[in-house]
Order: sequence, then structure tokens, then C-alpha cells
Amino acid sequence: MPDSEQFYINGSWVAPHGTAKFDVVNPATEDVCAVISLGEQEDVDHAVRSARDAFESWAQTDAKQRIELLENLAAIFERRQDEMARTISMEMGAPIDLAKGPQVAIALRHIKTFVDVLRNYAFEHPLTPDRERDHIIREPIGVSALITPWNWPMNQIAQKVGAALAAGCTCILKPSEVAPLSAMLLAEFIDEAAFPDGVFNLVNGNGPGVGAALSKHPDIRMISLTGSGRAGQAITETAAPTFKRVVLELGGKGANIVFADSDYRQAVAKGTKQCFNNSGQTCNAPTRMLVERSCFDEAVKIAAQTARETDIDAPDKSGAHIGPLALRPQYDKVQAMIQSGLDEGARLVAGGAGRPEGITRGYYVRPTVFANVTPDMRIFREEIFGPVLAMTPFDTEEHAIALANNCDFGLTNYIQTGDPDKARRLARKLQSGMVIVNDAARAPTSPFGGVKHSGNGREGGIWGLEEFLEIKSISGW
Repeated sequence: MPDSEQFYINGSWVAPHGTAKFDVVNPATEDVCAVISLGEQEDVDHAVRSARDAFESWAQTDAKQRIELLENLAAIFERRQDEMARTISMEMGAPIDLAKGPQVAIALRHIKTFVDVLRNYAFEHPLTPDRERDHIIREPIGVSALITPWNWPMNQIAQKVGAALAAGCTCILKPSEVAPLSAMLLAEFIDEAAFPDGVFNLVNGNGPGVGAALSKHPDIRMISLTGSGRAGQAITETAAPTFKRVVLELGGKGANIVFADSDYRQAVAKGTKQCFNNSGQTCNAPTRMLVERSCFDEAVKIAAQTARETDIDAPDKSGAHIGPLALRPQYDKVQAMIQSGLDEGARLVAGGAGRPEGITRGYYVRPTVFANVTPDMRIFREEIFGPVLAMTPFDTEEHAIALANNCDFGLTNYIQTGDPDKARRLARKLQSGMVIVNDAARAPTSPFGGVKHSGNGREGGIWGLEEFLEIKSISGW
């Protein structure tokens, strides 16, 4: 990897304009593992000029050329995926098997999926078969700013960078300053893949600095952010005067509705593990488990036992354990949320505050389960982003729907039932961008995104590509 204090602009690694630095901390050891530069307005201006100058020619490339370059990128990524996994594990604490598996494999799949989408996508077509003189053209929107988080760093970067490049947009990536090293490694892959200079640029920085500068820049036509609701609000407000498109993928508080007519014992154990996956740092995790009252008590026992059996260990060790949270402020937030559950009267059945027994260093959290959680409690309503499960009983379908929708978020909800008609009824009524029934696997081309405070727009497949396109209607073609 190049000097971690440099930025990638116009096809070269360049020195920053300013002197501000930021320590990247290994969350398992609390030791500094790298130092990056925090960009300034001049760095953003340099990157935007580079992307703007490259846009006209890149936007005119045909799909075949973009496919070849994306295939080059995928091949390099695949060859160097172990290097990418080690980097992710070090910077944000994902256990190495998780990093080598979903963290890297899903990101690589996103790039390959955009290649497949591009092969078959019609950028031009008649309005309808009988109105050929009315013509529709989809064109790249322009210079795009991509702002990504630390929890699934390469997954979100691949979703945005892959879509932007496939659409014919040029882009500036600002990864999370907490986990920037994987993004810098991807920049190295893109350089090796021989994309034209200026098509992809990377500037490290924080939200108030680089994030705000990108949001207000008049030459940027689109912002795609994955992050917190606070960041989404700030980006939207800052971008408003320049009327750029703002696409937001924000938080979640997924309800996992478990009916007694499902294989509920297995569903509860699996749902608890899903909540704890990636140490709970997943926006579409099923963090609220709503269980039919007739099997609630047994479900609580199963979830508690699953939590107690969840191993915790260092990220560099192989195994199915969970690792630390990615950063100290997140650790402090999760501890405060656990305490709020205790203070507000939820019944603690596993885990609790503090580090796991025997661990004195690193941002590790005890896998925690609360029962008898009510809708007025913070742990029911607010995103925790840690290995904390809130369990609530329900009596009827209508009660389950009301509980699930009694939340500002609307990213992913889950249904566990042996009745397909019931599943379809609930899926239509749940207020979320995605619904998963009986743990069905999502197709790689499925749209990803939410409603309400979970954001707007969609990533993945055709929907992700079209976020980076403008529609032009021509009459008299």
C-alpha cells in the first residue's frame, strides 16, 4: 500500500495540502496501526477538478469498455482478497474469517454484479414500442461524491464505486476515517486496473471537513452517503443550495417477527446470532425480536443461551467468534444503551455492561439480551449498533405489525412463520424497504435501502446503477 498519508487524485498518489493527521486505531489492541491525513477544501477542489475534467470522455465510453475495466478490477480484487481481508480485520476489528468471508466476498460480488447488469442494460430505448419518435436516454449524472462507513467498509464502497463507474460517472470517495485503509487498498486496485486518470479519486477526511466540502461543492452533482441519521441530515442540508441529488442509506432497527407456527426454536437461535454478527454493527440486523406470547418464555431462554455460547476473541484468530466494536465512541454508546435498558426496567437475561470476563483491552462488548422490552424504552426505539438484542412479546398479527412499525427506522424487517399467506400479508404491511421471510437469501441484484429515517434511494443491481443516471426524454427522435 502507498503512504497512508497520501490521497489518490487524478491517477496519482499525492501529498495533502494541510498537516492535520488522524490515528487509525486497531480496536482489538487500542494501538495505532496507521496515520492518515485529514483533507481540506483545497484537496477536495483538486479531486473535483480531476473528476470534472475526466467526466466528459468517461461519460462517452461505451458499456463494453467500462465492462472490461470493471472485470480487470474484479480480477485484481479476487487475486488480492486475502490482503483486503487482513486490512479490514485490522482497521475495524472484524474476525478474520468474517473479513475473508462476507466482508470481502460480498464486496467482490457487487463489482461482478454491476458487470452483469451493464451487459444487459439499455441506456437508450423508445418510450414504448409504438412511440419510436419519443426516445428515452439515460445519461450519467456527473461528478459524484461517495461517503462510506466503517462497519462494512468494502461492501459499501463496492456498492457505490461499482455503480458510479458502471454508469459512466466520475467520483470522489471519502471513506470513514475510522477504517480508511481498505479504501486506499481499493484505490491501488483501481490504479492497477488502468482506469483513466481522474475517473476515481480518494480523499480522506472527517465529516465536518471533507464531507461538508463535498456536500456543498457546486461541481458535484450527486452525493451517496451510507452513515448515521445525523450525518444524513447534515449532508442534505449542506447540499440543498446546489440542488444536487442526495441518496442516503442510514440506520435500521429491524424487527424479527417470530410466530409459534414457525420452527421458532431454530429461528430464535439463528436470529440471535444474526443480531450479534459483525459484533452487532450491521444496519439491517434483526435487533428487535418480537415473539408470539405462547412461545415467548422459551424463546427468551434460547436467546439467552445463544448469547452465553457466543465466543469472543481477537480478530486475527480464525473461528466463528465475534470481535470488538470498531471504535471507542461506539463502545461508549453501546455501554450507555445497555445501562438505559437496565434503568428503564427491561429484564436482562444475558450479558450486560462492561467488557467480557478476562478481557481488559480492546472495545469488546458482552453479547446481551433483554426481555420484556416495551416500545417506550430506548433499546426498543434507537439503533444500538452493538451485540444487544431486545425481545418483546406479541399477541396477534395486528399487534406484531404495530410493534414492528412503531419505530422511526424502516430498513429491513424479518418474518418467521410456517404460513405463506400470513407472511405475504405481513410483508405488505411492514414499513421497510426490505422484508426477509424465513431467512430466505437475497439475490445479488436485489435493491438495498430503506424508508423513513433509514434513508432514500436504493443500492444494488439495476436500482443501484440508476441512482447515478439522469433520464432525458426526446420527442421527434
